[in-house]
Amino acid sequence: MSRSTVFCADAVGRAISLLRRYRWPSEEEAERLHLAAGGRGGLNKAFPWDPAIGSQTLLEPGDKAPAFELPDQNGDLVKLSDLLGSQTVVLYFYPRADTPGCTTQACGVRDRDAEYRAAGARVIGVSPDEVGAVKKFAEKFDLDFTLLADADHTVAEAYGAWGEKSMYGKKYMGVQRATFLIDPAGKIARVFPKVSPKTHDDVVLAALVEVSQ
Repeated sequence: MSRSTVFCADAVGRAISLLRRYRWPSEEEAERLHLAAGGRGGLNKAFPWDPAIGSQTLLEPGDKAPAFELPDQNGDLVKLSDLLGSQTVVLYFYPRADTPGCTTQACGVRDRDAEYRAAGARVIGVSPDEVGAVKKFAEKFDLDFTLLADADHTVAEAYGAWGEKSMYGKKYMGVQRATFLIDPAGKIARVFPKVSPKTHDDVVLAALVEVSQ
């Protein structure tokens, strides 16, 4: 294979990776483009396919919750596997620390901590922030529950909470506000997409009662 052919295949691969963030082309179409450009060995070997990238499709009830390990506001690593077994995990994704809606949501969780504990649940917030930003957020509002820093948004992607957003006509990629109830066995029991920060606790606490029955 000539040097120009290698360059062409590589360029097509990079273009495919970018286009996939917007869910085009399909895996089959991408494979065809890759081979037509002179690629060898199959697209998945040359350009690994990650179905979570750019996806705006949230995981659904019944799905296995993707494992993760992220630093909390104190820099300590938190693993999902260590949280399961005896409690339900309320995993909520929020766009950015110390922004109005996210502050309302976090303070709601803080104020109703006793109710979550009574329901046998552990609340975990996740945002695409660095540890330092999450720490400042927690200290500023006395948030005494776990907040995780998903700076490269890998976990948000795995749960389908990372996707295209729009503000004032400008499109960009970011976290879609979403909450998942993960049962003690590691299965997703409930999913709440785009839940309002103001009603978040009412919705989630009611669902915790339902899943416990």
